Amino acid sequence: MSTSRTATSVPVTLFFDYNCPFCYVGSHRLEQLAQEYPLDILWRFVEIHPGNDPAGQPLESLGYPRDRWQAMTQALESMVEEDGLPWRSRSFTTNSRKAMQLAQATLLQRPQAFLPLHRAIFHRYFAEGDNIGDVQVLEALATEHGVDDLTEIAWKTEGPTKVLLAHVDAARELGLTGVPTLVVSGKPFAGAVSLDLLRQALAREAHQSPDQE
Repeated sequence: MSTSRTATSVPVTLFFDYNCPFCYVGSHRLEQLAQEYPLDILWRFVEIHPGNDPAGQPLESLGYPRDRWQAMTQALESMVEEDGLPWRSRSFTTNSRKAMQLAQATLLQRPQAFLPLHRAIFHRYFAEGDNIGDVQVLEALATEHGVDDLTEIAWKTEGPTKVLLAHVDAARELGLTGVPTLVVSGKPFAGAVSLDLLRQALAREAHQSPDQE
C-alpha cells in the first residue's frame, strides 16, 4: 500500500519515554508514517518511572503480575518482529531522565540532530542492551551525533527540564494514562497502535484515502 502526499500538514504529538519498549515501536511507526504523510510532529517526553535507579535495577522491581508481564512481552516481541526492529532482551530497567534532557536540549538547540540521536538512544537501550541511564553511555551517544557540547545545557541548566515538566502537564491536561500515546489532530491513540489504523486516521485528517494496492 502506498499513500500519496498532500499539501495539508497534519499535526501529531507523540507522548513517549525512552524507557518504554512500546514507545520504541510507536516512534518507529510514526517515522514510517512521516514518509507517507506531511506530518507536523511534536515530540513530548513523559517519564514513566522517575524513581528508577540510573545505575539500573531488575525488571521485576517494576511490580507487574507475572501473567500480565508475559502477555506484554509476547505482544512486544510480535510487534518488533513485524516491524523488523532490532531487539535484545534485557534483565534490567533504568532511569531515562538524563536521556530525555539530552534529547530535549538537542531538540531545542540543534533540531536537525534530534532524530538521529533519538533513534540512537532507543537503539542502544533496546537493540544493544546498554544502560541509557549511564552518563558515560549518553556522553558517547552525544559525541557520536555531534551534540557533546549540549550535555552541559541538558544536565546543568533548567531549560530542558522546564520543557519536560511542561510535557507532563500537557499529558495530564489531556487525561493520558500511559505512553506511547499519539495524538492526531486532538484525538489520542494509546499504545503502539497498528500502522493501518493510524493510516486511516491520518488519511481522514489529510482529506485523502490510502491508495489501494
